[in-house]
Amino acid sequence: MLTERQLEIVLSVVYEYITTGEPVGSRTISKKYVKGCSAATVRNEMSDLEEMGYFYQPHTSAGRLPTPSAYRVYVNSILHRSRSAPPGLESWVRSVKRQKSGVEMVLSQISRLLGQVTSYLGVAAVTSVDDLALCKIDLIRMGERSVLLLVVLEGGIVRSRQILLNHDIDQEALDELSSSVNQVASGNPWNKVRDVLAQYVSGRLEEYWDLCRATIDRLDSMLSRETYHMSTGGMSQMFNVPDFADLGRLQTLLALVEEESTLVGMIKDCSADQGVKVTIGTENLIPSMKDCSVVMASSSVGARRSIVGLIGPVRMNYEHSIAVLEAVLDGLNDDDSYDDIEEV
Repeated sequence: MLTERQLEIVLSVVYEYITTGEPVGSRTISKKYVKGCSAATVRNEMSDLEEMGYFYQPHTSAGRLPTPSAYRVYVNSILHRSRSAPPGLESWVRSVKRQKSGVEMVLSQISRLLGQVTSYLGVAAVTSVDDLALCKIDLIRMGERSVLLLVVLEGGIVRSRQILLNHDIDQEALDELSSSVNQVASGNPWNKVRDVLAQYVSGRLEEYWDLCRATIDRLDSMLSRETYHMSTGGMSQMFNVPDFADLGRLQTLLALVEEESTLVGMIKDCSADQGVKVTIGTENLIPSMKDCSVVMASSSVGARRSIVGLIGPVRMNYEHSIAVLEAVLDGLNDDDSYDDIEEV
């Protein structure tokens, strides 16, 4: 259990290191933060805190650096106090929504904004794709026994899958099946029309049952399992972050972005159902992310959850990052939904 003075020193060292990037000495802390204590007293306290696992020294004559335990104390203190939203962010997000862009474009713009404002990697996601309305499907003959299934969802989200059949079928039959499916399913969430559609096509389109079953199975695979639709911003701004001067760290992030299933798993692990969650360094379940921190803010409206996040170094500006994410999330949830985003 930290004493009040020890807590003040931990918070001061973390703040100073985030600000300067340099090891922090006792004289700096006593002059700038803990003014009622001498440098010698602060030095003794810092030595004790090092033994307790909050600080370490890169070498004997240097000042102290915070460990993930110190960062955790610092972040928890931020989460327990009120924050001011950076000016203009909420209105910017609302203006993006008023442009009547599709969901994909909105997420892309927001993830890029997050990167521009913080210099970290921005992430924006919306969950529950199976709760999105199905606008239309198309079946396109690609070759003998090969059909391309195209699905357009609410907000302009497009998905495609290939279907391999036991026998060939002409485009006219595919158009008939597409039209029949669209009559039943268009404008409804997949999770509400799945069973009704299966009964409909089995009764009305028995001669195409193999294709119908394959189509429904593919739709179910696409729409029931995919619960995240997301976008990540660019990484060029991260070259300006001193902690990413090591290209190996940037390559780790690039590999994470390119492997969508790993990124989705990280978003699940690092986000709460509601509110802000911060995962610091070695708290990450992905070993390669031990030198990074992940800040995620999420909120739920009905069955759908909006998530915005930042991935950066352990020495990230947590207070600013959290305030930015909360402001952007508030802008996204203005009017309580994505209903003002155009369906394509």
